[in-house]
Parts: sequence; structure tokens; C-alpha cells
Amino acid sequence: MNLSKPQRTALAWAGVALLAALLLWLLAPVFAPFIAAAVLAYVLAPAVQALTARRVPRTLAVLAVELLFGLALLALLLLILPILSKELPALREQIPLLAKAANDKLAPWLASHGIQLQLDPASIKAFVLKYLDANLEDWIATALSSARIGGSFVLALVGNAVLLPVVLFYLLYDWRSLQARAWALVPPAAREPVGGFLAECDQMLGQYLRGQLLVMGALAIFYSAALALAGFDLALPIGVFTGLAVFIPYVGFGLGLVLALLAGLLQFASLYGPLAVAVVFGMGQLLESFVLTPRLVGERIGLSPLMVIFALLAFGHLLGFVGVLIALPVSALGVVAARRLHAAYLGSSLFR
Repeated sequence: MNLSKPQRTALAWAGVALLAALLLWLLAPVFAPFIAAAVLAYVLAPAVQALTARRVPRTLAVLAVELLFGLALLALLLLILPILSKELPALREQIPLLAKAANDKLAPWLASHGIQLQLDPASIKAFVLKYLDANLEDWIATALSSARIGGSFVLALVGNAVLLPVVLFYLLYDWRSLQARAWALVPPAAREPVGGFLAECDQMLGQYLRGQLLVMGALAIFYSAALALAGFDLALPIGVFTGLAVFIPYVGFGLGLVLALLAGLLQFASLYGPLAVAVVFGMGQLLESFVLTPRLVGERIGLSPLMVIFALLAFGHLLGFVGVLIALPVSALGVVAARRLHAAYLGSSLFR
């Protein structure tokens, strides 16, 4: 079979991609912080470039962009604190009452259907008081004990937390020179197809990220307003957290749903809370799936819902939480590569 030069180039790059995937699988724990830093550098590099274009020194521009990103991430994490600080005391008080109510109402109904189920409210209350009434010293002691048990995990977590901003700084600082060095490695004869491939990938990722940011902002406004209209005291933190967390497909929505259900159950202590959450989050899911995502993001990444779930599971297995974050962008690049390989395959001499 005689292949043309572009076809041989495409096959060569496919071999490189397979080799890279093998190395990624073998060295996943080592590569995780570097891959995460590379993705963040790709997203934040335009902001650094915009500052340097205004004659801001590059070092200062990189530090400013990285600091603002860190503050934004910290603000997102701090949204959970008012939820926990308000819900944990209520949870400690309400769980025994809910267990007693469930035992008084649910047990007779199950018994009428031949299912014997009896809850022990006293034991549940003792369990709740043991684990939710601990003071700060007890929590610190538990954390230190867990750190001794899983010392390697904690050490790796702290190491990645320190390594990630350092790697991100150097990537952002040397972004242009790194791009030039990478481009110099491409043979001159292959630069035209490789350049077209990279331009298509950059266009797809840019459209995906911009559309996703618009979806996140719109959903944050919707969930905050809808929960506030439903009478939730924690509507703003839960709504903003849910809207921003949808960047992690399925996982973010699930976390927001759990927090909202917990808040509704503890605040209203009736079926109104779960029903209101079901209505709000059901409408939010319909809004995201049928209005926002098709209009603002569309089918740009070319993946069906089943393939999205598979990508999330596969990358999560390889790289953990970082893999979940980069699953869809990397899959989008894979779609572009697959299209070009398919075109090269159909244009080969086998079909002439």
C-alpha cells in the first residue's frame, strides 16, 4: 500500500499519540500536576499576554494572573464554608428527630407490605453526637491520625499542591518560548498539516471554554435566584457553587444537588424542601441540556453523552480528580485527531 506524504505524517503522529498515551498511563501520578499546570497555562496565557501588551513586566503579569486565579479558586471553595457552618449544627439536631419520624411513619407502612424495618433513634442520636459534636481539638487529632495512616497520600497531596503553582508559573513565564521550541521540533515538510491540526484544536478548545464559562455564569444566576424564590436561606452560596461546579460534568451538578437537598431538609424539616430542590434542579437541568449548552457550547466537541461519561471515567481512573477536569478538553482534541485520521484513511489508495 502506497501512502502519500500527508498520510504517512498522520500515521506517524498517531503513533506518537499512542506512545504518549502509554507513558501517561504508566506515569500518571507523576504527570498529573504537570498536565494540570499545562491546561491552566493554556487557559491563562491570553491574560498574561494581554497584560504584557500593556507594558506590564512579564514576571509581574504572571504573578498577578496566578494570584487572581488562586483567589478565585479559594473563593469558590469558601462558598461551602457558610453551608457547612450553618448546616452541621442543624444536622446534629435534626437527624435524631428525622430518624424517629421515619421510624414512627415508615416502619408501619413497610410492615403492612411484609417488610420489617425498625430504626433505633437512641443509637442514631449517640452516633450523631459522637461524630458531629466534636470540638476543634478532636478534629485535629483525627486529621493527624489519618495523616499517619495514609502518610504517602497526604505527602503526595501536599507535594502536588506546592508543585502545581510553581510549574504553572514557569509555564506561563516561558509560554512563548516553549511554543517556539515545540514548533521547531516539527519537520518543515509536516508543518502545514500540523499547523492546521493545532489551529483547529485551538479554535475548538477556545469555543468550548468560552461557551462553558457563559453556561456556568447563567446557571449560577438561575440556581441562586430560583432557590431564593423558594425561600432557601443559603440560596446564594449553594446557587453560585452549583453553577460554577457544573464545569465538572455530572459531578458538579451532583454535589450541588446534595448540598441543596441537605439545606432544604434541615431548614424546612418537611417534604417542601426536597420537592422545591427537585423542581429547581430539574428545571436547571432542562435549561442546561436543551437551551444553554446547545446554544452556547453546542456539539463542538462532537461527543455523545455516553462518550462523555466514558471519557470522565477513563480519565478519572488514570489521573484522579485532575483527569475529570481535563477529560472533555483532551477528548475534544481526540475528536479533531480522529477526524483527520479518518479523512486520511478514506483518501488512501485502498479506496482508489
